[in-house]
Amino acid sequence: MKQESAETIALNALGWLAGNDELLPVFLGATGATEDDLRSRAADPAFLGAVLDFLTMNDAWVVAFCDQAGLDYDTPMGARQVLPGGDQVHWT
Repeated sequence: MKQESAETIALNALGWLAGNDELLPVFLGATGATEDDLRSRAADPAFLGAVLDFLTMNDAWVVAFCDQAGLDYDTPMGARQVLPGGDQVHWT
């Protein structure tokens, strides 16, 4: 996956989170982001990576997002790996 596609997926996830009245406060609390950050950092690949980090913490969130966006369930994780900080860590 190319970075541009990964950023588009993450932006869609951000929009999905912003429209979810129950989950948005959880995201803001978990990340320390503010609602202003959602607007000002939406073009920041590292911030978009944090959005996907949050989303992929819970399978139900991934399923809900992907079902709404018409994506395969492994797409958010694939997008996350392309964005800054998404490299797989190998401990050996």
